[in-house]
Amino acid sequence: MQRTLQLALGAGMLAVALAAPAQKPSAYPAKGQSAQQQQMDDGVCGSWAKQNPGVDPSTPPPQTAAAAPPPPQGQRVKGAAAGAAVGAIGGNDVGEAAAKGAVVGGVAKRNQARGQQQAAAAQQQQAAATQQQDMGKYWQAYKSCMTGRGYTIS
Repeated sequence: MQRTLQLALGAGMLAVALAAPAQKPSAYPAKGQSAQQQQMDDGVCGSWAKQNPGVDPSTPPPQTAAAAPPPPQGQRVKGAAAGAAVGAIGGNDVGEAAAKGAVVGGVAKRNQARGQQQAAAAQQQQAAATQQQDMGKYWQAYKSCMTGRGYTIS
């Protein structure tokens, strides 16, 4: 389980790294546009591209919640205590039943915390993938606009 959590968190961090905005493509005047005209066209196409996917590459992507930290030791103790109480009520050998219940209660709390961590990592990974897709749409719209205005894009 620990290995699975590490892989999920690693994949989430990789997705965030890949979602970093790509560099702005270079536009070269193909029809003799002046530097002033190119600057105006760049601004117009940048504004138009922001409206297309609703993404602004000059603003950082929204921060997602970090993976939940492991529960405090007290939470496991509470789970173990609750499990011990249930075990003691349902068993003939109170000591043995309480010990078994304590183990089950502690394991249940630990598994609950792991589930929360994995859910947070999956949410972070999904947000990074969405951001990456949006940035791709933005740059595609920008390139289309600049190409339409007579620029060669690389």
